[in-house]
Amino acid sequence: MLNDTLTPVTWRARPRSFVALMGLYESNYIRLSWLAGAVLALEGEHRSVVADDCDLLLTVTDRSPYTTTVNLTYSFPDEGGAVRLPDMQVRVYHDAHLAEAHEWAGSHSQSVLKALRTHAERELDQRWARNVMLNKWLEYCVERGHRFSSATRLAVTI
Repeated sequence: MLNDTLTPVTWRARPRSFVALMGLYESNYIRLSWLAGAVLALEGEHRSVVADDCDLLLTVTDRSPYTTTVNLTYSFPDEGGAVRLPDMQVRVYHDAHLAEAHEWAGSHSQSVLKALRTHAERELDQRWARNVMLNKWLEYCVERGHRFSSATRLAVTI
């Protein structure tokens, strides 16, 4: 398993700069690889189930020769069914080995997620907030034991 914290850095980047953001995208790619292996090999919807945690869902929504877009979300049990949060869209750039939190739910009922979105005013700040969230969340999911593979694919219903 790769550990991106041990990767030697040959340049210095100002925090919250464009260069630092690209480094964060690279770290997201590594962490997503820990969770899902080769994203190119995944198709459809996948569910990861671990004890004492909510189900984690990954859905491949779009694929092109150089990118794959997935939705990543927790499924929280609720009285009216299941609530999916944070419902994050992640674009994986295969040739560049980058993963960007491209978009997340338009509005949030959770105060912490609302605060993150409210405080991110500029485009760079919004990208930074989304991708720091993704980075920490991916690491957390891996630590909890979540994994995706061809065995986690949900059956297709027609």
